[in-house]
Amino acid sequence: MRDFRALKVWQRSHQLVLAVYEATGTFPREETYGLTAQLRRCCASIPANIAEGCGRSGEAELGRFMVIAMGSASELEYYLLLGRDLGYLSARDYQELSQRTGEVKRMLSTLITKVRPANYKLTS
Repeated sequence: MRDFRALKVWQRSHQLVLAVYEATGTFPREETYGLTAQLRRCCASIPANIAEGCGRSGEAELGRFMVIAMGSASELEYYLLLGRDLGYLSARDYQELSQRTGEVKRMLSTLITKVRPANYKLTS
């Protein structure tokens, strides 16, 4: 069992969640159960899956949860784009959050490569 808090990717993804919560705090009220909830849910899923993977036994299990976290990060990329295109996120906020999401995805990819079997291919 690993301490998820010690992983840089968990730390960065946790900071990303805090930033997404702050950015979505200004979204229209009618989006509370729509886009706001979707953005927050998929973003929080990233560090949550990292934490869950660290609590499992074996590298394969850890790798599986990292892949799930990667899927949530890809989902986040889309919802950020949608938020920008709907005018809910400024270009600056979109750029910052998108860049941070990309950084987390790169870190996840590196970790997945280290813990998954050699015959497993990660496509993005």
